Amino acid sequence: MPDTKRPHPSDLKTIGLTPFVYCSNQPLFHVSAGVPIGDALSQASDLLFLVKAFAEDAAYDKKTDRHAWGAHFLAAMSKAVIDDVVKVINHQSFTARNGTQV
Repeated sequence: MPDTKRPHPSDLKTIGLTPFVYCSNQPLFHVSAGVPIGDALSQASDLLFLVKAFAEDAAYDKKTDRHAWGAHFLAAMSKAVIDDVVKVINHQSFTARNGTQV
């Protein structure tokens, strides 16, 4: 039976396959590969904190949409980071279940 030792979560890194912000149906930005997932999730948490603050400001300030757009783009960035981390975790779970190495 092959060795299916699972890596420690602190050894897992982003894979950089998740795009965000599209122009003409092409991704303008993407998550960078090689970032430890703990650091990536910490950054996503910080971005979501700002999303919440900007969304609250947007709800009260009807004169401008700058807070809403800021929240929109920060939310897209946060979602991309989380989606990229989920891809890594799902891949690790799949390889551990099936005894495969990639």
